[in-house]
Amino acid sequence: MYAKRGSMSESERVFSEAPQRTQVSWTSMISAYSRHGDYESVMNWFNQMLSEQVEPDSITFLSVLTACGRKGMIDKGRELFDSMVQDYRIEPSPEHYSCMVDMLGRAGRLEEAEEMVNQIPGGPGLSVLQSLLGSCRTYGNVELGEKAAEGLLEMERKDSGTYVLMANLYAEKGQWEKASRFKRAMREEGVLKKIGFSWVDVDHAADGSLALHGFSSGDMTHPMAEEIHGVAGFVGMEMKFLREREVEWYECGVMLESVGCIG
Repeated sequence: MYAKRGSMSESERVFSEAPQRTQVSWTSMISAYSRHGDYESVMNWFNQMLSEQVEPDSITFLSVLTACGRKGMIDKGRELFDSMVQDYRIEPSPEHYSCMVDMLGRAGRLEEAEEMVNQIPGGPGLSVLQSLLGSCRTYGNVELGEKAAEGLLEMERKDSGTYVLMANLYAEKGQWEKASRFKRAMREEGVLKKIGFSWVDVDHAADGSLALHGFSSGDMTHPMAEEIHGVAGFVGMEMKFLREREVEWYECGVMLESVGCIG
């Protein structure tokens, strides 16, 4: 409960006062720190758990692997994944595979990510292929992206993300005809591009709780929409002013250097 509110100190206090520290309580702490993106704390708690001879389960490993992925600790993530399978005889779930594919893909290790995909019993699911395609888009791997897109469209013909990612991937590689073909197929299938949403945790200092706010581009549904857009407009003007000042100083520097004042 405390961890969900973001109060990790209270969570640790309750944990330390517990008469018995079970696998569930250890995993709860590790999962909480993983959600907060605190890799160091995740690993500290995980190592303490092992030192006290408490065996981790599949959920424990998923939390640790997630933390490794967010921190970019790819080799450590692979080591832990292998340990989960070999030392603890835990069968990887689709979530474990998805986490590993995402981790490897974000690091640009696409061949390893593909190898991981090919190891999945029964074949990869939607989330795994979506993660792989996203990484192919980031690193410009058309061939592997085509494989991922083919699998995705077989599973979900109406997923707009697949069409958009492939069209953009082709466009960035200058393959305009293929990009146009995907956009045309999107229209023919009646697929509409989904509006992107952003989410942010807002800390309510009065009671220490966290509130989750979601919004999209041009969204005016929030009760404080006018104030929010006012601040956004102010920040935009400040950024524009700073850019103009940078240009002014640059032009000034070039001018002074040309007449020998600076060098």
